[in-house]
Amino acid sequence: MPRFGVLLDLKNSLRRNKLCGFAGFITPSSFDQEIAFPILKRMTDSLEHRGPDGFGYWVSEKSILAIGHRRLSILDLSDAGSQPMGSKCGRYVLAFNGEIYNHFSLRSELEKNHHIAWKGTSDTETLIEAISTMGLQVTLGKLKGMFAFALWDKKDQALSIARDSMGEKPIYYGWQGNTFMFGSELKALKAHPEFNGDISRDSLSLFLKHNYVPAPHSIFKGINKLMPGTVITVLANQLPGSETISSYWSINGAPDNHEYDSMPDTHMVNLLEEKLLKSVQSQMLSDVPLGSLLSGGIDSSLITALMQNISDKPIKTFTIGFDNKNFNEAEHALSVSRHLKTDHNELYVSSQDSLSIVPNLASYWDEPFADSSQIPTFLVMQLASKTVKVALSGDGADELFGGYNRYRFAPKIWKQVGWMPYQAKNILSKLLTSVSVSTIDSLSSPISKYLGVAQLGHKIHKLGNRFSELNTINNFYLSLVTEWPNVEDVLLNFQEPSYLLNDFKNWPNIDSPALRMMALDSLTYLPDDILTKVDRASMAVSIESRAPFLDPEIVKFAFNLPLHAKIRKDDSKWILKKILYKHVPQNLIDRPKMGFSIPLDEWLRGPLRDWADDLLSQKKLEQQGFFNSQYIQDIWLRHCKGEQFGSRLWNILMFQNWLEQQ
Repeated sequence: MPRFGVLLDLKNSLRRNKLCGFAGFITPSSFDQEIAFPILKRMTDSLEHRGPDGFGYWVSEKSILAIGHRRLSILDLSDAGSQPMGSKCGRYVLAFNGEIYNHFSLRSELEKNHHIAWKGTSDTETLIEAISTMGLQVTLGKLKGMFAFALWDKKDQALSIARDSMGEKPIYYGWQGNTFMFGSELKALKAHPEFNGDISRDSLSLFLKHNYVPAPHSIFKGINKLMPGTVITVLANQLPGSETISSYWSINGAPDNHEYDSMPDTHMVNLLEEKLLKSVQSQMLSDVPLGSLLSGGIDSSLITALMQNISDKPIKTFTIGFDNKNFNEAEHALSVSRHLKTDHNELYVSSQDSLSIVPNLASYWDEPFADSSQIPTFLVMQLASKTVKVALSGDGADELFGGYNRYRFAPKIWKQVGWMPYQAKNILSKLLTSVSVSTIDSLSSPISKYLGVAQLGHKIHKLGNRFSELNTINNFYLSLVTEWPNVEDVLLNFQEPSYLLNDFKNWPNIDSPALRMMALDSLTYLPDDILTKVDRASMAVSIESRAPFLDPEIVKFAFNLPLHAKIRKDDSKWILKKILYKHVPQNLIDRPKMGFSIPLDEWLRGPLRDWADDLLSQKKLEQQGFFNSQYIQDIWLRHCKGEQFGSRLWNILMFQNWLEQQ
């Protein structure tokens, strides 16, 4: 058991690196350490998969706060990087998860004005000494990286928990009784005896709409996710509900000038390439092997090309392929790899490979999560984990530079149909959905290629199903990012809570509908779906995933770019393509955007059918009492007969799979 205010760290250098994690709790009155320490150990041990290299514990002098940490050794593999870490002044204690890419430049800045005898080269030490000398808010404004951390201020008796500006690293928190608990994953909070585990039907309604639970909500009552770019502060002896939350960065403050509107194209392209090159170079900093996740699309190909441009030897690249050509991008990735001369690794997976990991998805993602690309994401991370410990990806480029089809087509479609009365939209809706998805796909191949849209049939059906409900372009956007449009048909006894997407008055103040959609996706879909998917998949197999596009300088640059730099003559990600074509021939890249998807509809009718049948049985659904069992059974039977409800059913199945493991 740790003594009062003493750091305890035990190192096991024989274990493999995994992602970091931390957990802890604070109580208004002092606790018995004989009881508290085993609780802290259970919470921290639940995160061993995130960091088996080392573990440490810290308990405050007055026994009101306990923090535990699991360590990943990526930078400074010595004991000098152990956590929780105390500041040299003795005022602060820090538990940190993530990477600070500019920490050496921060060190140089600190050394100009302060004499600091560094113990080692870890970014954790840089972070805590920056906070000690410059203060928390100033330090947060200077950080370039992905992070979540818990900071205890002994002088003010205050706990502050912060999350990076784009939400790359997760953090959960909340009051359960008189205990404020926090952790990198929900499983750490569940290990505390005060955790009650009541499922929030209100949050479940949001999950059904979007395939994820949007922040700040979580699937459990009383537990929240910290929003990106924010800090929550809890004072000692504070009662539940009196904590404060403040924002240190907001997208609303990013698109605030027009300095690039009239900039020549060449200058604009070169400026972004320079910023990207710096970001990639900083994120290639590692004391362990690293590589690139290469799909063969624009984003991953550009990151890979810049990495190879920097490296003096072939970088390792990784991709997953499927036998179904409609979902396979591996051959494109191979072509890009051959051109760039990377050390390429690919793995073709079958439906059986995917089936084998489905039962474990709930334990990896910790709360219901239904982006079906979680499966190939996990598999490519698993492939990469055999040879590297860090992998760079192209995540964030779609949201920042206009990659999703809705940015191109939604404003145009709305101009054509927005004026229609309800009856006309209803007729159009029925016309668009009257032809089967497979028939549309078989007849529309040339159109799909011309428009740059893959799986056109599925997208037309989704569009048709939404038309009759729409009255503004904001509603149109919301419908396009919604899975179950009428949740009341599916879920019993709920009230939809407030969150950004149903709170139009708090949407980013951006006139352009396309740019507004990009900002909204960056605030919601990116952190709550894409980055959550990547964090959990990489964590599960010992990979630290990094996203160079999310460097603060690039994010700021992207949100100040005019629309014509992102979408030009129906060409998405125009500026990224201009950079990429300097490194990779255009003919290797130009094709419809496919996304990292799987043949979900056919798998649910085939190798996953028995599994789905069991989870969707009417008897089971009625016993659990969450869903309208008859409605779901009808949808399931229609799907089995050939209709396309795979995405919606996956949503229900992922909740059912998660629920059975609680």
